Amino acid sequence: MPEEMKKEMGGKPKMSGDQMKVLGRVIKYMLKNYKFSFIIVVACILIQAVTTLVGMMFMQSLVDDYITPLLKTSSHDFSPLAKALGGLAVIYVVGIAASYAYNRIMVNIGQGTLRNIRNDLFLNMETLPIKYFDTHPHGDIMSVYTNDVDTLRQFISQSIPQLINSLATLISTLVSMIVLNIPLTILSIAMAFIMVKVTNSLASKSGMHFAAQQHDLGAVDGFIEEMLDGQKVVKVFCHEDKAIEDFVKIN
Repeated sequence: MPEEMKKEMGGKPKMSGDQMKVLGRVIKYMLKNYKFSFIIVVACILIQAVTTLVGMMFMQSLVDDYITPLLKTSSHDFSPLAKALGGLAVIYVVGIAASYAYNRIMVNIGQGTLRNIRNDLFLNMETLPIKYFDTHPHGDIMSVYTNDVDTLRQFISQSIPQLINSLATLISTLVSMIVLNIPLTILSIAMAFIMVKVTNSLASKSGMHFAAQQHDLGAVDGFIEEMLDGQKVVKVFCHEDKAIEDFVKIN
């Protein structure tokens, strides 16, 4: 891990292949300490996706098997409908419980991984030579501990579960669409393919801007840290206006 941390503190990924390697290292690092918890998260996400699908499919059964027969008969026996709605309520409760469980567990995983990364970063920082600190602004190094690590936390606790949930929902919904209507399913797949192509195009461009944003955050933090460290010198030489001007440019 220390060598990986040196790479993280020393530079940014240059190509999408490098980014995928970094992504794989992040997931591997997370699973090193939270493999069992993550398995429970995946199971809860699948349960939640199934319950959502069952709820959607029940709408057709509700009309065809319960409401329509009631309208055609003079005796209104609502007990079958009540039992069906009760069963659906139980399914939704299970789905809500699964959703709460995986979100709660992911908070522990995200914060725990955040703690471990910061610990490893600090341990690695203590082994770096003086030259590193002479050639890197202190604020930029601090930005790694705050902005960059918190971005990883958001990715771990939000993006990964959302990706798994989306895949499970996509597969289950596709199966139900095929069962209900194949022509409309083909049309929907064609529209989804167009949407994915457009989204990928936008994502590749937004990724470049996000990397630039993280770099600029480090530059701003570095300048602020240097001005705070040298505040006495700024005051002595009446450098306030120039410092404000330089900060406005960077910001």
